[in-house]
Amino acid sequence: MSAQLEHPPAERIDSRRRLGVITVAFLIVAASAPLTVIAGGVTSTFSVTHVVGVPVGFIVLAAVLAVFAIGYAAMSRFITNAGAFYAYVARGLGRPTGVGASIVALVAYNMMQIGIWGMFGFQVSTFIGEKTGSDVPWWVGVLCGIALVGWMGVNRVDLSAKVLGVLVALEFLVVIVFDVVAFANPAEGFSTAPVEPSSLFVPGVGAVLAFGIAAFMGFEGAAIYGEESKDPKRTIPRATFLAVAVIGVFYAISAWALALAIGPEKIADPAGTTPEEAGPPLFFGFVAEHLGTLWVDLMSVLFITSLFAALVSFHNAVARYLFSLGREGVLPTGLAAVRRRSGAPWAGSIVQTAIAVAVVAGFALAEAGWNPEQGPYPVITLFTWLTNAGAFGLVLLMAVVSFAVIGFFRADRRGVGVGSRLVAPALAGVGLISVFGLILANFDVLLGQGESNATTFVLPALVVVPGLLGVRWAYRIRATRPDVYRRIGHGTDEGATLGASDG
Repeated sequence: MSAQLEHPPAERIDSRRRLGVITVAFLIVAASAPLTVIAGGVTSTFSVTHVVGVPVGFIVLAAVLAVFAIGYAAMSRFITNAGAFYAYVARGLGRPTGVGASIVALVAYNMMQIGIWGMFGFQVSTFIGEKTGSDVPWWVGVLCGIALVGWMGVNRVDLSAKVLGVLVALEFLVVIVFDVVAFANPAEGFSTAPVEPSSLFVPGVGAVLAFGIAAFMGFEGAAIYGEESKDPKRTIPRATFLAVAVIGVFYAISAWALALAIGPEKIADPAGTTPEEAGPPLFFGFVAEHLGTLWVDLMSVLFITSLFAALVSFHNAVARYLFSLGREGVLPTGLAAVRRRSGAPWAGSIVQTAIAVAVVAGFALAEAGWNPEQGPYPVITLFTWLTNAGAFGLVLLMAVVSFAVIGFFRADRRGVGVGSRLVAPALAGVGLISVFGLILANFDVLLGQGESNATTFVLPALVVVPGLLGVRWAYRIRATRPDVYRRIGHGTDEGATLGASDG
């Protein structure tokens, strides 16, 4: 095995370029997990916010992220780095800010990935219990899943992409079936209310957008696969725009279908849905009534595989961030090790796997003091806490990247038009900061809390504080290892030099 492991010299990068536009787009959409969003995220959004205009929220968010993608895609033509956000911020706003962004990215992607394990474990345990009568602890399925994802992570990335492609295609198929049946069988008659802007811009719009942004998490991950794409200058921009369009339109239509299936008045009425009926039971109850238990079983299995697809995608993102930071010396250089045959960043993959095991084990041990009347433990804690905090961090990163685009093209326009290098990123930055503020203001709502407590403030701090420490770490690197400092954000570029924006 040791003979297969080495650090990737620059001249061998081309041997790792296997991914095309569709493959990268699949990896992006997989992170948003279509069936998980509709059966879990959208149903919960309706149940918690009681705003009927949830479908419009997806269109609004897609528009903001499409504007973000204009500047993001323009910058991706000049930077190809597995560190993505890290490299973009370092090149646009200076190395210290870039290192801070890299730490926020690592924390946020880890939170998203590990948090999803909570929902995965609960669904696997529930499904096995319903079919066999066995009481399997949620963490057993999680540990088995972590082992499988870890194995995929140290092997060919296109193997993972093929598996994800099949899973995502099946997810889209069953959600489309649900949409068709829902539009054909509206509970309260056909209504356009869910897609009217006036239905969104009411009290609670902030919570809707805060919930909805999580459905798009992962779309920015195209740049992470730049070094493994056949033609990154074309693949990354096209995959990013394709993902935003598909996610925004598909989720808007499916959320509209869900509103019709349950009935706009019932789904938006606080008194119209009991706690036992809220969330995923809204979706699966309709499926059982109109399609039968066979479809419920099929969708339950695909719900689990949908979660699995997201887990693989976020695992790959973390592994590549660790690879990039290790290659440039910001983190231990051993993290830059890849497998000779596949080019997969095996060291980063193993580290992410170890972190996931440690966090899941900690939550499993803490379950002893949980009151079952509060709800399913891994969903209420591990899933809800970490995925919302992770989304919070990724929105912050996208806002920072928007301004990094402006900084990158400030000194050298590189032939890029003013719309792509200034207007679009400025608008996206303002829009994303607004969404960031809405998430922070509604964080107690996202956690399902009647009132704020320590968790409301600790979780966002766990994202932001490490980023500030990362900035401090960068200045220490500059003072003690200037050669390493020069390479920050430059990947395999030769002759990296200190710029005026480095501080």
